[in-house]
Amino acid sequence: MSQGKRRTSAASTVTRSGGQKLKLKEVLAEIDMSRSAFYRMKARGKGPKCIKLPNGQLRVRRVDLDAWWEANEEASV
Repeated sequence: MSQGKRRTSAASTVTRSGGQKLKLKEVLAEIDMSRSAFYRMKARGKGPKCIKLPNGQLRVRRVDLDAWWEANEEASV
């Protein structure tokens, strides 16, 4: 997926330091992947770095998702 197709929504959170944290639903929409496929990829250690909140929800920092995109673009070339 090219950078032009990346999208974010107003629902994502921004930390005090200004770093954006995306909800899993936003990440899944951006990478066009089902929740189950994402969890399989994550279990294999191939997914983007996630933050698990005390309530069990996952967040992904924008910078971590961008780094994951870059690593996968390089690997597929």
